[in-house]
Amino acid sequence: MADRQPTLYPHLIRLGCQLPHLTESLATGGKVKIVAIGSSSTAGADGVVPFPPRLEQALRARFYGRAIDVVNRGIGGQEAPEELARFESDVLAEAPALVIWQVGTNAVYQQSDYAPFHNFDDVEDAIAVGLGRLATLPTDVILMDLQFTKAIDAINCGSAEVGHLGPNNINMGLADDIQVRIARTASRAGVGVFRRWALMKRWCDDGIPLSCMDDGVYPNLHTGEWATKWITIALDSAIGLAVGPVPGARR
Repeated sequence: MADRQPTLYPHLIRLGCQLPHLTESLATGGKVKIVAIGSSSTAGADGVVPFPPRLEQALRARFYGRAIDVVNRGIGGQEAPEELARFESDVLAEAPALVIWQVGTNAVYQQSDYAPFHNFDDVEDAIAVGLGRLATLPTDVILMDLQFTKAIDAINCGSAEVGHLGPNNINMGLADDIQVRIARTASRAGVGVFRRWALMKRWCDDGIPLSCMDDGVYPNLHTGEWATKWITIALDSAIGLAVGPVPGARR
């Protein structure tokens, strides 16, 4: 089952926007820099190679002949407010053509710090401020939302039983809440979202065991080898759809 190839649903992986700065950078033929900022999903955990180096290799193959570097700026345990605090040194100083900002997981997992009616709003505000800063630069942005793993699913289902007033005044789980907030903030800023939560959840609905999504290490929070591989393939496909063919870059 772990070798099963999942469906890469175009309607789920489509970013909803183009990537003009990345496209222009690829067209010039010079070095292309991408910064991935986030938490442990970006930094890597439990011996699983994370998505940034995998994506670097995939994009170099997709746009063969282009010098593409994906700079990993992930720090485990952080959420958008902490990541925003290091934007100047870890993101802006790199002058990237594309920023992939992975957010939302620790807002759910660290409930004592990011609980409803406390500072889920702070997470959403931090994302909005960060996107505002990036909007002033010749940089494209992709927000990557949280992963669908056993730890997050358990928290989401548990909170849904208790319930709280979500952003649309309906009873919803914590993960669903933050996913909606991420999508809403991205829409207002006009940037794309890589819908990792919806895609992994759909894979489970298709019959892929939830155990394939994480690395098997307690608390079953981090994506495992299978899921990380296919998330990267999906993200590479999403970027390819947004950019389209690049003259002179042979796949």
